[in-house]
Amino acid sequence: MGDPDVVTVSRLPGVLLVDAQDLVLQRLRQLLSPYPYALHFARDAIQALHVMAHCEVDLVISAAHLPQMDGPALLARIHQQYPDTTRILLTGDPDPRLIARAINEGEIYRYLNKPWDDQELLLALRQALDHQHAERERQRLGLLVRQQNTELKALNVQLQRRVAARTAELQQTADMLDLAYEELKHSYATGAELFSLLVNQRLPPAKQTNRRIIELVRAYCTIQGLDAIFQRDLAMAAALHNIGKLSWSDQLMTTPADLLHHQQRERYRAYPQQSESLLMTLEPVQDAARLIRHHQEHWDGTGFPDRLRGEAIPLGSRVLKLAVDFIELQCGLILERRMNSDEALVFIRKYAGRLYDPQLVEGFIQVCSVYLCDVTLGDPSVRVLGTRELAPGMILARNLNADNGMLLLNAGKVLNLPLVDKLIAFETMEGARYSVFVKLPREEAVGA
Repeated sequence: MGDPDVVTVSRLPGVLLVDAQDLVLQRLRQLLSPYPYALHFARDAIQALHVMAHCEVDLVISAAHLPQMDGPALLARIHQQYPDTTRILLTGDPDPRLIARAINEGEIYRYLNKPWDDQELLLALRQALDHQHAERERQRLGLLVRQQNTELKALNVQLQRRVAARTAELQQTADMLDLAYEELKHSYATGAELFSLLVNQRLPPAKQTNRRIIELVRAYCTIQGLDAIFQRDLAMAAALHNIGKLSWSDQLMTTPADLLHHQQRERYRAYPQQSESLLMTLEPVQDAARLIRHHQEHWDGTGFPDRLRGEAIPLGSRVLKLAVDFIELQCGLILERRMNSDEALVFIRKYAGRLYDPQLVEGFIQVCSVYLCDVTLGDPSVRVLGTRELAPGMILARNLNADNGMLLLNAGKVLNLPLVDKLIAFETMEGARYSVFVKLPREEAVGA
């Protein structure tokens, strides 16, 4: 009773008919029974209030004269306790004071005269229920609007907080850039690295690459004995190689290159040139900018943006290509599947002469073996084999994981024939193809 959402419940409208005369109730039953109403009957006010307390009643039609309590008083009581119930007075008494009481105290929808006209009564009942339905729907919608306004206010407060937090975050970034600009006056290289780290903050930690690429090219230059100017330019190129991605969305920044659709791929292929354009106005970094422009060229001439081939690609760009791809393969930015360091080096070795300078690949692998503690590929006793090439006595050089990341075997595990058979079966079941890094038994390693 009184719930504005009651109209959403699938039930017949409840109609309570109150009259002291059985004959009147019988006639009303005959008149209304063919229609889709749930009919309730009462002969006095006490019975009527009992029905109201225990049944769902939408409309009450009450006679004016009843035992114990007259019709206007009953309708006034129902109005107080069940204000959403529509009330109609059915009276043969022309006393205007009685009708006035029903209107003022009971706030009746209307009154009908006895004897009634059947069609008039049916029309009045239908109109009353239609009016009630419309009123309840209005109340429901009003409640819904209020709830939505409350939610909108809460969302607005939340949005304001986010805007304030984002503004503070942007202000913090701006402050950091101001500091970086001051540092840039003294050292473009230091400034380039700081800016590079700021750019990388847009990426989740697992996909942040710039710091690792910078440190890797520095290690390469040191181990290979390259001069300081080459090292400075290459380090700045490593720091700023992806500055052309600043305008990208976060989603595009983290999508693996092999999953980009045509339009995204065109934008991806433009970033080295955009990075160069942004940097060419700064004279001290122009050499680094040229390295950046060509770091996605391929040794076989299929790269971008200028489709340079072989020695026409600057040396620094070829080295930067190796470092960028090595790190991004491990971060899932080139292929959807993230590789470990050894798998990334196997990939680079596989595409030597196509994507990479074949004269640089083995030296790069040796640098990674010296510089990175988790690389085993530089060890001459380590081989990369498929599961069907494994043999008893071989020792795992590094952990073996399934494509879903689940650890299958720990590094140091000595293989036996049942274990090899299980790996082959599991690989077949997964539809995968494992690259297994193993150390050969000592006598085989010497023979190799």
